[in-house]
Amino acid sequence: MGNYFQPEIETMPLEQLQALQSERLVEQVKFVYDNVEFYRGKMDEAGVKPEDIKGIEDLHKLPFIEKDDLRDQYPYGLLGVPLSECVRIQSTSGTTGRRVVAFYTQGDIDIWDECCARAIVAAGGTKEDVVHVCYGYGLFTGGPGLNGGSHKVGSLTLPMSSGNTERQLQFMQDLGSTILCCTPSYAANLGETITEKGLKDKIKLKAGIFGAEPWTEEMRHNIEETLGIKAYDIYGLTEITGPGVSFECEEQAGMHIQEDHFIPEIINPETGEVLPEGEIGELVFSCITKKAFPLLRYRTRDLCYLTRKKCSCGRTHVRMHKPMGRSDDMMVVKGVNVWPSQIETVLLNQGFQANYQIVVDRIGNNDTIEVQVELTPEMVEANDKTVAAREAEIVAGLKSMLGIKVNVKVVEPKTIERSEGKAKRVIDKRDLYK
Repeated sequence: MGNYFQPEIETMPLEQLQALQSERLVEQVKFVYDNVEFYRGKMDEAGVKPEDIKGIEDLHKLPFIEKDDLRDQYPYGLLGVPLSECVRIQSTSGTTGRRVVAFYTQGDIDIWDECCARAIVAAGGTKEDVVHVCYGYGLFTGGPGLNGGSHKVGSLTLPMSSGNTERQLQFMQDLGSTILCCTPSYAANLGETITEKGLKDKIKLKAGIFGAEPWTEEMRHNIEETLGIKAYDIYGLTEITGPGVSFECEEQAGMHIQEDHFIPEIINPETGEVLPEGEIGELVFSCITKKAFPLLRYRTRDLCYLTRKKCSCGRTHVRMHKPMGRSDDMMVVKGVNVWPSQIETVLLNQGFQANYQIVVDRIGNNDTIEVQVELTPEMVEANDKTVAAREAEIVAGLKSMLGIKVNVKVVEPKTIERSEGKAKRVIDKRDLYK
């Protein structure tokens, strides 16, 4: 499984793993209570003292932390160590409010690198590979995370960052890139360009590690076919550490959470009740080894479920299903809950590529929703259906999926702006009226 697979940790029996988690949780709760005034206040308000937490069975006693708490404590309110012990920050985009700034000690970065190294090895990576990283660098965690993981594995690392597709393809050919790390939308963009330029035979990619935005199984299959690779999902949040919190193995049936560093829970998003294995709810994480920015019971807003079903790879860490959406990404249109992933599934099942946009507006008191999607070059060449006929098919498919009528506009290839980072799928013009 590569030269950074850690069987003593990753295949640890459940009883032994939970004992390790309990030991680290008890230590972390005391550390947080002693060093973070905000947490001390939250715990005191909830009537919880560090000595009340004797193991993971007591985790539910701790109060939740939400993103608004992180924004309110910006920039230094959640620091667990003196600023002089911090060596780096990473930050969220701040597109939905005040930025969240996460701090790292060198020890935190070492753990993060280890987590990303495990993800690369799970995708078949070794020190013989060339890891092509075109996630964004800078404040965004994607580039630095996979960059550090690749170094840990010992692979040749190409720190390409995002954008400049021509240069990406040139380096990919000249240096023989074997593992691609980027957002799934940019992977689709690269695959489209490689096909157009007839470069597939000159590309040596064998695997891709894709995350930072939602993507469907249909999009996975499309990327795998276009690039001739196996596509692996990776998950993380800046608030927790960055990519590498969980990752897929060769089974591609859920992402193994690195439970020696992160304790997951699934809760009812309305009541906060902890739900049993297999039930869908909101994902909550507790960081049990991170020191500079130590979050306990952080509500991610991601909706998924957990399973401990035996995995063929031998890893025993619990798996999380690919998030089905975010409670704050969901659109309510005409009184119906709509996730972009539902629309993407219909489009890809009908042979379209992942080049689409969803425009939501309000006319008077009525919501409108329009899906704009590109014809593929193959559709143009075949010329077997009119645009109107294709639009009618999509309208019918979306009506079946969502239960509401959606306006559809099919446009020519290359009409919709391509993504070189996180794709902006939804344009909600209703915000203009707030």
